[in-house]
Amino acid sequence: MGRVYAIGDVHGRYDLFTQMLRLISEDLEECESNEFQIIFLGDLIDRGNQSKHVVELALQISKATDKVRFIRGNHEEVLLRSIEGDTKATDFFCKIGGRETLLSYGLSQEALDSWPPIDIIEWMRAHIPDEHIAFINNFADIILIEDYIFVHAGIRPNVAIEKQSRGDLHWIRDLFLDYEGPHPGLVIHGHSICEDVDEQPNRIGIDTGAYRSGRLTAIVLEGTARRYLTASSDKQLSDLDSDFDMVARFEAHAAG
Repeated sequence: MGRVYAIGDVHGRYDLFTQMLRLISEDLEECESNEFQIIFLGDLIDRGNQSKHVVELALQISKATDKVRFIRGNHEEVLLRSIEGDTKATDFFCKIGGRETLLSYGLSQEALDSWPPIDIIEWMRAHIPDEHIAFINNFADIILIEDYIFVHAGIRPNVAIEKQSRGDLHWIRDLFLDYEGPHPGLVIHGHSICEDVDEQPNRIGIDTGAYRSGRLTAIVLEGTARRYLTASSDKQLSDLDSDFDMVARFEAHAAG
């Protein structure tokens, strides 16, 4: 399967997002093959204050290489339901961190505090680029690579992979986290925040709460070996590449 990088919930932390991309790029420079994949486990948006910038850079990288893949999280699900006109979803979206996303796209604080959901929906349709929505709408719900299962929240125990519901893949928590039996493969997931990587015999949780902890975690898988990369607000790099250079880096890595 080559080398696989899976990254936990970014939640609008553009600073950690770009730092992680830099760390992965530097790691790939020591890779003898261009056989690699990068998987984001969902929740690129909300809570942090730069969701628009995260989505735009993710979109540009996805155009540059097909080696970067994205999984839909529960926060992307609620955004899409809002755009489709679901006022209850819009109200919920604003309560779970969507306010920060809307602010990043240019909605004013005054409007956020006073507009009803239907007005917010109309604003979203007019101001969130169609290309961003189409990009998010194409995120996968689950990715399978050999003996690994990559998903946002988890899977329902004792249910075949092909019969898993989207609701469970995006939202499941205790039923999955508390289950100690085997799954069809080792599940790599985000969604449930843990202080450090949560390694269990049947799953590995890598959501280290980037938006509040200042730490974004990636797992690096190569054969049976695994290791971790951490982007941290405590070790900001002073010479981060521009967005353009970052896109060019991954295009070059993919080409070998």
